[in-house]
Amino acid sequence: MRNHLHSAALCKILMFSNSCVFQGWIPKIVKKKACTTFLEDPLSNGDLCQCGGERALHGSVATGDYFGSAVVSKWDSAVHTSEYPTDAFGELEFAGARRRHSHFLRLSCDTPASLVYTLMTVHWGLPAPNLVVSVVGGVGKEKVKSWVRDVLRQGLVRAAQSTGAWIMTGGMREGVGRCVGEAVRDHVAAASSISQSKVVALGVAPWGMVANRKQLINEQGSFPARYYVQNISEDSYYLDNNYQAFLLVDDGSIGRRGGETNFITHLEDHISHQRSGNIEIPVLCMLISGEASVLKVLDMSLKTATPWLVLDGSGPAADMITELLSDLSPTSSPGDGEGRDSSGAEQRERVKEIVKKHFPTEKALDKLVDQAVSIYQNRSLITVFHGDQDGPDDFDTVILKALVRACKQVSSDASEYTEELKLAVAWNRVDIAKSELFNGDIQWQYEDLEDLMTDALVNNKPQFVRLFTENGLNILQYLTYKRLESLYQSLPDSTLVYTLLQKWLKERDNLVSRLLEEIFGGVCQPFYYTVLGLELGVSTRKAAKYVNKLQQGDGAYGEKPCAYPWASLFIWAVLQNRREMALYFWEMTGESVLSALSACKILRELSKLENETENKFSLKDLAQKFEEQAHDVFSACYQSSENRSFTLLIRTSPVWGGVTSLQMAVAADARLFFSHDGVQTLLSKIWWGDMSSRTEVWKLVISFLLPPLIYTNLITFRSGILISSFILLGWSKTDTPKHPFILHRWRQFWFAPVTSFLGNVLMYFLFLFLFAYVLLIEFKPPPPVGPATVEFVLYFWIFTLVCEEIRQVSNQLMLYIQDMWNKFDLTAISLFCLGLICRLFPWSYEFGRSVLCVDYMVFTLRLIHIFAINKQLGPKIIIVGKMVKDVFFFLFFLGVWLMAYGVANQALLYSYDPRPYWVFRRVFYRPYLHIYGQIPLDEIDGVNWPCKPCTNNVTLIHEGAEPCPQSEANWLVLILLSVYLLVTNVLLLNLLIAMFSYTFSKVQEHSDVHWKFQRYNLIVEYHSRPCLAPPFIIISHLHLFIKRNIRKVPSVKIKHFMLELRGRMANRLNTWEAVQKENLLSTQSKKVRDSDTERLKRTSAKSYHQIMASSDLMSLYLPFFQMEFCSSSLLWIMEGLAQSNLIKQTRPPPLHRGAVCSLSLMTAFKLPSFHWQPLSK
Repeated sequence: MRNHLHSAALCKILMFSNSCVFQGWIPKIVKKKACTTFLEDPLSNGDLCQCGGERALHGSVATGDYFGSAVVSKWDSAVHTSEYPTDAFGELEFAGARRRHSHFLRLSCDTPASLVYTLMTVHWGLPAPNLVVSVVGGVGKEKVKSWVRDVLRQGLVRAAQSTGAWIMTGGMREGVGRCVGEAVRDHVAAASSISQSKVVALGVAPWGMVANRKQLINEQGSFPARYYVQNISEDSYYLDNNYQAFLLVDDGSIGRRGGETNFITHLEDHISHQRSGNIEIPVLCMLISGEASVLKVLDMSLKTATPWLVLDGSGPAADMITELLSDLSPTSSPGDGEGRDSSGAEQRERVKEIVKKHFPTEKALDKLVDQAVSIYQNRSLITVFHGDQDGPDDFDTVILKALVRACKQVSSDASEYTEELKLAVAWNRVDIAKSELFNGDIQWQYEDLEDLMTDALVNNKPQFVRLFTENGLNILQYLTYKRLESLYQSLPDSTLVYTLLQKWLKERDNLVSRLLEEIFGGVCQPFYYTVLGLELGVSTRKAAKYVNKLQQGDGAYGEKPCAYPWASLFIWAVLQNRREMALYFWEMTGESVLSALSACKILRELSKLENETENKFSLKDLAQKFEEQAHDVFSACYQSSENRSFTLLIRTSPVWGGVTSLQMAVAADARLFFSHDGVQTLLSKIWWGDMSSRTEVWKLVISFLLPPLIYTNLITFRSGILISSFILLGWSKTDTPKHPFILHRWRQFWFAPVTSFLGNVLMYFLFLFLFAYVLLIEFKPPPPVGPATVEFVLYFWIFTLVCEEIRQVSNQLMLYIQDMWNKFDLTAISLFCLGLICRLFPWSYEFGRSVLCVDYMVFTLRLIHIFAINKQLGPKIIIVGKMVKDVFFFLFFLGVWLMAYGVANQALLYSYDPRPYWVFRRVFYRPYLHIYGQIPLDEIDGVNWPCKPCTNNVTLIHEGAEPCPQSEANWLVLILLSVYLLVTNVLLLNLLIAMFSYTFSKVQEHSDVHWKFQRYNLIVEYHSRPCLAPPFIIISHLHLFIKRNIRKVPSVKIKHFMLELRGRMANRLNTWEAVQKENLLSTQSKKVRDSDTERLKRTSAKSYHQIMASSDLMSLYLPFFQMEFCSSSLLWIMEGLAQSNLIKQTRPPPLHRGAVCSLSLMTAFKLPSFHWQPLSK
């Protein structure tokens, strides 16, 4: 009740005091202690009180209490002291130390722990801890061992940093407290500004032991108090400047320890019942060395169920506890009471021997034995850290195991382990969680793992995500749209995705959906429109308004479970470039091939926007990884079932916006995926339609020119099987032809993409011939004389080409614009329209003719596109395209030199020439011709200048006369010419050749992959085209218009590339694909396990366990070895004495067989040597 009152009062004061500089309210709440009764210390000749203070420091009341002094023989802080307002508080400035000020407070040892904790967290602003480690022992002048320093530096402070912990020590420049301060100092120096505040070093020291404590006294508070510390290397009782806060506990004594013990115990117990966020703060005490007085502290703390960690080998108390736990094993109680008493007596005697061994000078031995027995009864709360076996890197593991063991003693309910599991998540120690918390003893429920799952997702801990989903967390129940929004809101502001989302934040748009739409570029339908109630065709502005209105409402959509949770988490992880987590979500999501290709698309688009080189490389590397995964999974599917794998490629996905794997592979530029034989087989089957893929080209040409031949055996057809039925083979029955044989065979030939391609190629050559004929022979003057009839035929042909382009644009505008050859078509048609308009008028007739001549070149270059189907010429098109880019870089360097030389040459040869046309020719055109060897020496070299008329008269030059060249600097002109030719003809041209060679070798090395990728675009283009070629294509356009818009007949050919599966067929396909993926992952995992690296790791682990087992075995046999040695030694002495006068050796002295045996064991297991010592006399 008193604690609650203090906390309530303090909180009310803090509400006002936080904004005030004057903090005089602290002495009204916090007290100090002063001795009020002088009890003479018998060892001080009457000058000192038993409290440690001099007689002069005690008031008249204290020294005049003779009756009390006579009755009481021992000083007690609770009886012989009184509380007064504290006079030492505020901020501490260490003189000469360049660091922030530390908080300090002198307080009574009876101060409520709740009040102190509230003051530290609310007023001082210390962050609430996720863990408190209280270091006990290691005080005084005792030297700290080097391995203990390493544990504190590399283990304790690092573990505290990872979880945000408080480290409580004595806070003075002595022993372990000094080592902790130095470790925290090194951490602050090396850590970032964000993580510096994660470790709080709290010093809890006895006020009477602090050196120069008078510098801290100020009744009004010190802000700051300047504290001087002598610069000495030895341990001292000065406060350490590496601590953030000091609690100076005052029990009224001076120069004596122990008064702070009860206060520390109460503070630890209070903190262990507080919560930091949603975590109940665990408290762990760590024993390092220690004197006999530490046993009392240990016993009191264990009775409050506080776990302890003991460092074996660090000093007397720690070594005693370790020996106590190892030597005394729990024995079963005998049936009779006498047996129990006998067993207890033997145990107590053994404890007494252990205590006396480590504390031989202690007088109150029975009291220490009672404390040791009580400690042993609570041994389940003690964990021993063996410094010789466990390294500093394993310290966080030991801490977590100690906390889990302590929790198991309290309850077996899963909710009681939540804090320990949260600590394991904070430290990212999934190995400890598996071995201690998920070993089958605890039944975890969804409610226990829900918040931890969010923490693991946000902090990128995929191993815990996997662990939680395997042990009771239902992802369908977990991931709602509201939680998915919170995950996107938790994106780090340093990520690229966060920056991209900020781009649309001002517009208050559907951010994630807009971002994905920008990344995918219209390949698939928008994401998350259905859950928001938006139609797919709605405009962006209307969608933004609707989303804003929806967000202002109750947000009922947020409570709905996510339709595709694994896919949503997969996208979330891929956008952040979280490799391991993205790979795990990919394993869990369905439609593995399409999901991997989608991730490849996202990552490659993000890499184009990333500016950091390292992040860009990481994005590209992960994209390549997913492309390889898609390739491997499809390869496994293709080996299992060829027909099902074909269906996998063209199946539309409701998860990914109705896109197919082939479409996503094209968008992601997944050339490796397209190079797979299964993809190429499908494309070949679609390309040839129902005709045999082994049909020779000449047979197609003859059949195209003579259609009746298709009814003969000249071309082999697949009897009665359409390509759509072939793909679905294995999922549905094959269709029988519904048309008569004549019509069916006609459709089989003319509807095949290869026939459409062949017809377009032949007719395109005819079109070019017609165009050339018009330009060269039948290009008549403007009306009314022209145009000729042949030219009108050309106009109609162009019109049919325009109709075909309109049909392609109407299907999908964005994809149409992205294609380079479509840009060629638009340019050619635009130039033709311009030339046609200009040639109709006399004043622009010649210009129009020139435009049409240029347009003919564009139409002719369009022929390059048809070469893409050829395996030899296809890669060459790519090489030419890349070489054109190289030429532009070359022209930039050439232009610099050309302009520099041209301007200088013109200025040196002609001092004045106002004719722009001639200046331009001599500055740019003539230097350019120099590269090809056309050097007019008669105009450059003064020796060869011909005697032609020229003048230097400015007036005549303005009238058109030729200016005379200047000969004064002719020598400089020749030097510049030589340098220019050297650079351009030798340096730049060879650079261009080297660039071309590199481009050629780079593309040629993967020519097969490049050809297979670009072949797809050509097949899709001619598959979607009508069967007739221009100009007869107008008939097909009219037929399609009537069929689609009037008769409403759906397209059958679209199923060759887009097939919609639902219900049972879709489930069977997804299940089959998932099985193939699991088999692939199992095979990959087996390869990793069988690798040399993994074998070496397993061998090393087995060797380590064998060494540890052999060490335990030798420790058991050690007493027998020593006993045998003693027996042999005694026998040897007796035989010697039995001989002549003194000792006469009849045989060699006995060998220490234990050493020989141990040596053989050490040789077998490669153990470190042990120094065997005989038993003492």
